[in-house]
Amino acid sequence: MNQKTNRTLITVVLILIAATALFGFYTTSGNHPEESTISEISTFVEKGEVQKITINNDEIIAKLEDGREFKAFKEAGVSIQDYGITTDDVPIEIKNPSSGEFIGSLLSILLPFLLVGAVLWFILRQAQSGNMRAMSFGKTQARLFTGKKKISFKDVAGAKEAKEELVEVVDFLKNPGKYSAIGAEIPKGVLLVGPPGIGKTLLAKAVAGEAGVPFFSLSASEFVEMFVGVGASRVRDLFAKAKRNSPAIIFIDELDAIGRQRGTGLGGSHDEREQTLNQILVEMDGFETDERVIIMAATNRPDVLDPALLRPGRFDRRVIMELPDRDERKQILKLHANNKAIAKDINFDNIAGATPGASGADLKNIANEATINAARNNRKEVGQADFDWAIEKVLIGPERRSKLMNDKEKKITAYHEVGHALVGHILPNTDPIHKISMVSRGSALGYTWSLPEEDRKLVTKSKFEDEIAQLLGGREAEKLIFNEFTTGAQNDLMKATKIARDMVKVYGMSSKMGPIQFGTRDEHIFLGKELHDERNYSESIAAELDAEVKRIILDGEGKAKKILNKYKDKLESITKHLLENETIDREEFGKIIGIKAGSGI
Repeated sequence: MNQKTNRTLITVVLILIAATALFGFYTTSGNHPEESTISEISTFVEKGEVQKITINNDEIIAKLEDGREFKAFKEAGVSIQDYGITTDDVPIEIKNPSSGEFIGSLLSILLPFLLVGAVLWFILRQAQSGNMRAMSFGKTQARLFTGKKKISFKDVAGAKEAKEELVEVVDFLKNPGKYSAIGAEIPKGVLLVGPPGIGKTLLAKAVAGEAGVPFFSLSASEFVEMFVGVGASRVRDLFAKAKRNSPAIIFIDELDAIGRQRGTGLGGSHDEREQTLNQILVEMDGFETDERVIIMAATNRPDVLDPALLRPGRFDRRVIMELPDRDERKQILKLHANNKAIAKDINFDNIAGATPGASGADLKNIANEATINAARNNRKEVGQADFDWAIEKVLIGPERRSKLMNDKEKKITAYHEVGHALVGHILPNTDPIHKISMVSRGSALGYTWSLPEEDRKLVTKSKFEDEIAQLLGGREAEKLIFNEFTTGAQNDLMKATKIARDMVKVYGMSSKMGPIQFGTRDEHIFLGKELHDERNYSESIAAELDAEVKRIILDGEGKAKKILNKYKDKLESITKHLLENETIDREEFGKIIGIKAGSGI
C-alpha cells in the first residue's frame, strides 16, 4: 500500500468516526431532565412554576421557571388535557418525532455497512493495484524528457568535437530531408565514451534540449531484474514506445551494465543480462528496425562491451571524450562562475593551469567549494584565495590540522617534503614546484605539489626517470638526516615502482629488454574485472624484467642521493623555513633555494 492510499484510508476512517460521534452527540445532546410523574408535573402547573411543556410522542418534559426540567410519560392515545393541563395554564409545544427518529434509525443502520464497505473497497483496490503492477512489471521505466530545465549546447563548455558530432544528429531530426535528398543515412547509434565526470550525460541532456523530439532516458541497470525475461520485455516495450513517438531519441546511461561481452557469465543474473543484450541487438539492427529512432548511450568502459554492440549498423558513431585541456578548463570554470559572485581580479587562466587532469565535474566542484569557503568566511565575493583553497581540497584532499604530530615527526615530515622539492627543482625533466606544505591533507602527513607549465600528451623516458628520482627524494632525505627510513615513503615507493615497471613492460623503454611489450590483458571478464595479466614470457625473462625494474629504481635513488648530498645546506635552510611557516609557495621557494630550476646535477 503506497503513501497516497494510506492517506486516503485514514481520511475515510476519520470521516466515519466523526459521523459516529456526531450521531452520538445528536442523539444525546441537550440537558438530561429528572424523572418525574404526571401528577408531580400537574402540581407544578397548578403552582404556576412551569415555564413550558414539550410533548414528544408519549414523553412529556416540563421546564420550570428556575431552569430545572422534569420528564414523565403519559399513556398512549391519552391527551395531556385529560391530566388537567391545558394551554391556558402553560404554553404547550408538540414535536414531530418522525424526522429525528428517521435520521437516527438511518444512521444506526448505515454506519456499520459503510465501515465494512470501506474496508472491502480498500482490499479490492489493493488487489487490483497489485495486479496492475504485475502486468506492468515488464514495461519500460524510461523517463520522457519534459523540457522543464532545458539544456542547450551553449551550456556545455569545451568538448568541441563531441558537440559537432551530436549537432549532426539534432540537425537530422529537425531537417531529415536535407540528408535523405542526397542519400545520406544518419547513424542509428551514437556511443559517448570517456572517463567519469567528463560530461557524457550533460551532452545527452543538451541533445534532448536541442532536438525538439521525444527523448527517452534511463540507466542500463533498470533493464535487468532477478526474473528471467523481464529485461528483454522492457527493451521491447521501450523501442515500441519510441517508435510510436518517432522521430525520437533513446538514451541509455552506463551501457556497460548490460552490454558486457557475452559468453563469460556463470549463470544466474548473467543469463538474464545476456538475454537483455540480445534483445537490444535485435531491436537496433533486426528485421523491423526504425530509422527514425536514434539510440544514444554512454559508458566509461568501452573495453568490456560486446563486439556485436559496437559494429556498424548498431553504434555506427563513437564519440570519444577526453579530459579538457587548459583552454577548455578555462571555459568550463567561466561557465560555472556565471551564477556566482566572483571577484573581478580572478585569473581563470591560472586556475586552469593549476588543475591539469581535472574533469568537468572536478572543476564544477572546485568552483562550488570556493564559493562555500567565501560564504563561510563572510565574504561577499569569491576571491583567488578561495579558489586556491578549493583546488587543494578537491585535487589533494581536505585539510586536517587536527592531526597532531610530535616534534620529531614534524621534522621528519619537513625533511621528507623538502627532499622531494629539492630533487624535483634540480632535475631538468620534472614539473615546477608549486607548493610545499606540512599541513596534513587526505591521508598524507605533508605534500609537495608540482604543476606542469602546459598540458602534456606524451611522456619521455628521461621524464619518467627524473620523476622516479623525485619520488625517492623524500626517502633519501630521511636517510641523509636521520640515518634511517620511515613508513612515510610507502606511497612514493608504490608510484615509483609502477612507473619503472610500465617503462619496462608496457612502453619498451629498457635498452636491455628491447622494444617489446611483456604481458597482455586477459580478455576474459569476470564481474567486470580482469582476473590477471596473461604472461607471454618465460620465467627467465620474468627474472630479467624484475632486475631491470630494480636497476631503474636504484638509478633514481642514486640520482636523488647525489643531489641531496650536494645541496645539503639548501635542504637544511628550506626545511627550517618550512618548520617555521608550515607552507612554502612557488615564489618563496625560488627565493630561498637561489638555484635555477632544471640546472641538473
